[in-house]
Amino acid sequence: MSASASPVSIIVPTLNEEANIAPLVAQIMASAVPFREIVFVDEGSTDATRDMIYGLAGRCSLRLIEQDGTELGLAGAIMSGARAAQGEILLVMDADLSHPPERIKDLLAPLFAGTADMVVGSRYVKGGSTPGWPLWRRMVSRAGAALAYPLTGVHDSMCGFFAIARWRLLEIGPHTSGFKIAFETIVHSGRSLRVCEIPIAFRDRVRGKSKMSFNVALRFFLRWSRAMFRHLARWPYRPAKTPKAFGVSG
Repeated sequence: MSASASPVSIIVPTLNEEANIAPLVAQIMASAVPFREIVFVDEGSTDATRDMIYGLAGRCSLRLIEQDGTELGLAGAIMSGARAAQGEILLVMDADLSHPPERIKDLLAPLFAGTADMVVGSRYVKGGSTPGWPLWRRMVSRAGAALAYPLTGVHDSMCGFFAIARWRLLEIGPHTSGFKIAFETIVHSGRSLRVCEIPIAFRDRVRGKSKMSFNVALRFFLRWSRAMFRHLARWPYRPAKTPKAFGVSG
């Protein structure tokens, strides 16, 4: 399949990821997955992130959306990329190489097969992992995922590595900045989406400065908890059957 015929647009939000742009593009290309374009959505980087993207535009189909002063946050940036994307299928991933490009093909497979409406890369199904994480980060992340599960039926709805049809995300995705876009999309769908999870190893960045700290994680966890309790108070969810996770037994 040629790049122009591929239905896949890869959306990557960025903020000061100068050191990771070239390795990310190289790894995506090495994954041998045909894609129509990579849409970078930059939220006001102060380093050379944008220059790096423009410099690589000749190697493959890259596009840059510059969002200066919009303050839409991560979910808002992804929705901006979705609106601008030309592909029918969206693959969303982070720029810091925490999401494994080699798993893109596996993430897309259930959508192409018609067995799922949304596929999430999961750290918390069998085969998934978070190598190198400190204990406090694992505890905060697992607690947030556990609180989200009754609303979503998904083990890792807070992961930002997912694939979905463009029209579905535009129709049911969050219209505001939101918290975590995968979670918000599943909740807004009224649990009507067929969601499956594939295991991934979520790795910490090796280049650039991490935007995560204990204080940041704690503040996010408190905001996240309040948001979920508001959803619970708004309407009670009954767990719906969802497709089994790919690569998960039981």
